[in-house]
Amino acid sequence: MTPRHLVVGPGALGRMLAHALADRYPVKLVARRALPERQTLTTPEGRTLTRQLPIVRLEQLTPAQAPAFIHLTTKAYAADDAADALAERLGPGIPLVLWQNGFAVQPRLSERWPGPVLCASTTEGAYALDDASMVHAGRGESAVGGLDGRHAETAQMLVDDLNRAGMTADAVDDIDTRLWRKLAVNAAINPLVALNNVPNGALEDARFHRELDAAIAETAAILAALGVAPPEGAGVDGWHRLVNRVIQATAGNRASMLQDLDAGRPTERNAILGPLIEQARQHRLPCPQLEALNARLASWEAAQRQER
Repeated sequence: MTPRHLVVGPGALGRMLAHALADRYPVKLVARRALPERQTLTTPEGRTLTRQLPIVRLEQLTPAQAPAFIHLTTKAYAADDAADALAERLGPGIPLVLWQNGFAVQPRLSERWPGPVLCASTTEGAYALDDASMVHAGRGESAVGGLDGRHAETAQMLVDDLNRAGMTADAVDDIDTRLWRKLAVNAAINPLVALNNVPNGALEDARFHRELDAAIAETAAILAALGVAPPEGAGVDGWHRLVNRVIQATAGNRASMLQDLDAGRPTERNAILGPLIEQARQHRLPCPQLEALNARLASWEAAQRQER
């Protein structure tokens, strides 16, 4: 059966997305290695759901399996290569949905992909336990749209599918702003919880406030220079409220960057911290806290490479 939704990248987010969509639509997962088709998800309410999710290898894809939507849920650093391989095997015209953290691959692939590109910004929380099971740690909301307001009709079609599958999603014409806001949240939360090996909720502890406040203040200044309006109020206070709300809503979640460190994988620091540091340099703004976090993560990655 030709899938309506092809999910490429069977990490925690990809498998959670496939679980949800499979309630209503034909779905296939695409992986570079063998994974069990019997997949178990623990819901935020503590229920355990097990289902068969067809899994294919990327090199097995053909134009006959071209879906209505391709969801790219790989890490940001793997997205370009995955997109090139998909375009070669499936042909042009298929909408590509980017679920990556940060704001690095989205502009590139929006220009390179031979079809519509939609970007998704989500607050859904999930983490993997092993190759056959994952935890949906917290329900959230997803915004979907093309950069510069493009592909509105396609975005609405996808959002209709997501909502029918039990997710909460909206089609938006300002996904650029939402991606920067999501980046601001990730830059404040992910590096600190990863480097300190704590869940998101631990950042409410006073011992983290100095570093957290510094990261938020630097990010707020950079985004102000880019003309990105602060959420939930004026100035840096709006960014503080947004970050604190996400910390509380995802208190038990193990952020993706922490999962990467635990698994010995490279982090997405270049996609999350990289765009902010680059923009700070272009606008001659200091960002010592963001640079320090980036350097610490880079040191960890270098040490892991030496051990391998």
